[in-house]
Amino acid sequence: MPRVLSCIQPTGSVHLGNHLGALINWVAGQHEGDVYHGIVDLHALTVVDTPGLIGDQTVELAAMLFAVGLDPQVATVFVQSHIHEHSELSWIMECTVSYGELSRMTQFKDKSAKREGEFISAGIFTYPALMAADILLYDADEVPVGDDQRQHVEITRDVALRFNHRFGDTFVIPRAVHPKAGARVMDLQDPTSKMSKSAATDAGIVYMLDDNATIEKKFKRAVTDNDGEVRYDRAAKPGVSNLLDILSACSGTPVDTLAASYSQYGPLKKDTAEAVISVVEPVRARYGELMADRGELTRLLRIGNDRARAVAAATLARVHSAVGLLPRV
Repeated sequence: MPRVLSCIQPTGSVHLGNHLGALINWVAGQHEGDVYHGIVDLHALTVVDTPGLIGDQTVELAAMLFAVGLDPQVATVFVQSHIHEHSELSWIMECTVSYGELSRMTQFKDKSAKREGEFISAGIFTYPALMAADILLYDADEVPVGDDQRQHVEITRDVALRFNHRFGDTFVIPRAVHPKAGARVMDLQDPTSKMSKSAATDAGIVYMLDDNATIEKKFKRAVTDNDGEVRYDRAAKPGVSNLLDILSACSGTPVDTLAASYSQYGPLKKDTAEAVISVVEPVRARYGELMADRGELTRLLRIGNDRARAVAAATLARVHSAVGLLPRV
């Protein structure tokens, strides 16, 4: 059974696109491998500097992960900053990767260009070293990533191979894999763009914690087109196609069957909103229970943290031994 590592930053509220595009597959996949899901709050320090905000968002994200169906007895859900081995191995990775390798990372070049003239954290530059530590600590065989993150896994492989060559076989060499395709959920107000918390307005974003009235309102105002025909065509009819994709993902009914069932946009919007509510309501209820019972939420997190800590400690001990650091006294 392969060990699979997926991580998520606690930087904003979880929306329908996150759920249908990724989290629903995390839940389904927890029984198909030895899965680890890290809430990487240390990475979030590169973009969040408001005191207390990361802690609050970490709690909220943990509650959401359990609410959507991750079982702490099956999936290892942990908080990055609670496992001190991440920070220590990150420094060792910084000493193993070259300046040139880090400077060529596309994400660093893109982010620094966008922030020209602003404060740019050195953490953005050394980000790949911490990400390498995140992956290598858990002996991950597979890391599901999109194309934008594939370069990070490749540099992790390079660093691990270099370390193994220099100090002897220590790390499992991970491989990047394409995540199982989830629903492609687009912004309700701009259906040519993915639903994203970085959008200019929340009007096209359906959050998992939106109340029913808000969800109905957002779908009622969803952008479509003027010809009135319900058919699936991503290029010519992105708004209608987005509604059909969402309804299909929530109901399990094929898109073509749904398209043939509607002749007007109004009923399609109404039924899509109702289908989304049927998915969101139980998640929202469980989330509320966990947020109201911090003791239970802490207990669930501790299960994953303890399991992750044991694996991370064993890996770091191998690293210390390989490098030849003085044993702790």
